[in-house]
Order: sequence, then structure tokens, then C-alpha cells
Amino acid sequence: MGRQNRSTNAASQGKQHFSHSHNLKIVNPADQAKTLTCNACEQPDNNKPNFHGCNSCQYFLHENCFNAPRFLVHSSHPSHPLTLLQTPTYSSHSYTCKACGSAGNGFCFSCACCEFDIHLQCASCPSSILVDKHPHQLELHFGSPYDDKSIEYVCDMCNVIMNRDEWLYYCASCDFASHLKCAIISPEVGVFPKQQRPIPNSSPNLNPNPSRNSNATLEMINAANEAHEQIIAAQIGAQIAARGREACLDLVGPPRRYSYY
Repeated sequence: MGRQNRSTNAASQGKQHFSHSHNLKIVNPADQAKTLTCNACEQPDNNKPNFHGCNSCQYFLHENCFNAPRFLVHSSHPSHPLTLLQTPTYSSHSYTCKACGSAGNGFCFSCACCEFDIHLQCASCPSSILVDKHPHQLELHFGSPYDDKSIEYVCDMCNVIMNRDEWLYYCASCDFASHLKCAIISPEVGVFPKQQRPIPNSSPNLNPNPSRNSNATLEMINAANEAHEQIIAAQIGAQIAARGREACLDLVGPPRRYSYY
């Protein structure tokens, strides 16, 4: 009897992703009758070689989106880690990206307690970039590059006044600024900061048995990860409950304005 090719068999079975109940198999966009759109970043295939998808549900993810981390420590929001959400928790089922200012309905990296949300592709913007219209490298800024935050400035790529709270690429020596979308014509998900989970301190001298120490350390890591996920889930649940109470108050009294951005 010949040996079964395990890698081929695993590929045919597909892989599980937290966002979908069925296994997602490798799908080549060239074999499809229509252009595929990624359910995570809401972008078309852009000639990328592979998707992970469920044809019966018409649910597809770019390979990079499929492999996006569940938790992200990003320098734009250093106070809390960001959690990858399949669906925004707002009642509108959409969010406004803090990076580029545009709306999103797909996946987002979110901080529930701060109501901070960014697109997957914005989260993976490179820290510096070169563009055709400027000879120097542009650096990524998470808001106005000026000390006086009231100063207005214009995108030197499209000549449109920029939002002072949104991210931009900037050359300080030339005072040259650019929108994210102007600097990166086709943003691609996948270049995320390397994630490091906290590992509890352990001492090999506590137990002369290395394998037992290793198992104990692994259990501590898993417990820490599980506790972190429970905290994130509790934050999201509290946010949803608060919005539900606000909706009930609007039903029994005059409508009030809420700002979630």
C-alpha cells in the first residue's frame, strides 16, 4: 500500500478559521467565473494567487487576511492591544477607520474600551515608503506632524486638505505630506508588527525534570492567553450592553446624540 500524502490531504480538507463555521480550502481566483472579494478586507483578488474560501457560502479570504493575527500590538495605539474582529460591534454594523477615515464593514483591528478601529490593510501600512513624486523616503505619522495641531495642511499628491487626525506619510525635511491612499495605490494586508505574548517567569531550578518544567510553562502560557481573550470578550460584551441600554433610553425619551468615533 502506498503512503498517503499528508500535505495534499490536509490541503484538500482545508483549514478552520475563527470567522467561518466551515473549513476554508485553497481557491485560485483564475478558476472562478467572477472576481472574488475578500470578506475580511473587502478588496478584490488584485491578481493574488490564492484565496482560502468556502464556495458553498461564497466566503473568501486573501491568504494574508486568513493569516492575520488575532491580537495586535500596534504603535498607533500603544495603551491596549487590538483584537481582530469579524464584525464591528457598533449598532450600525460598520466602523470608521481611525487611520484613513473611510468606513468599513469587514474585519477590523479594534480596541473595544477606546472605540478605536482600523482596517486590516491600514494596520499593515509600512513605517516608511518611497513614492514617485518625491525623492526622499516618507515616514508614517499617526496624525498631524506639526507641534501646533491646529495647522491645516494639504496632501502634496492630490492637493486636498487633509484630516489632522488621520494617518499620513510625511517628509519633514521637505514638508511633503501624503494621504495613505495616495502613497499606497494598492494597500496589501500582511506586514504586521511581530507579536509577542507575555511568557510567565519560570526557573529551571525549581524542578530537576526538564520535561515537567516545560509542560508547566506551557500550561501557564495557555492560561495567560485564555485569560487575555476572556478580558477582550468582556470588554466587547460591556460595550454592546452599553449601546443596548442607550437604545432603550431613546425609545422612552427624546433621542440623544452619541458619538462612537
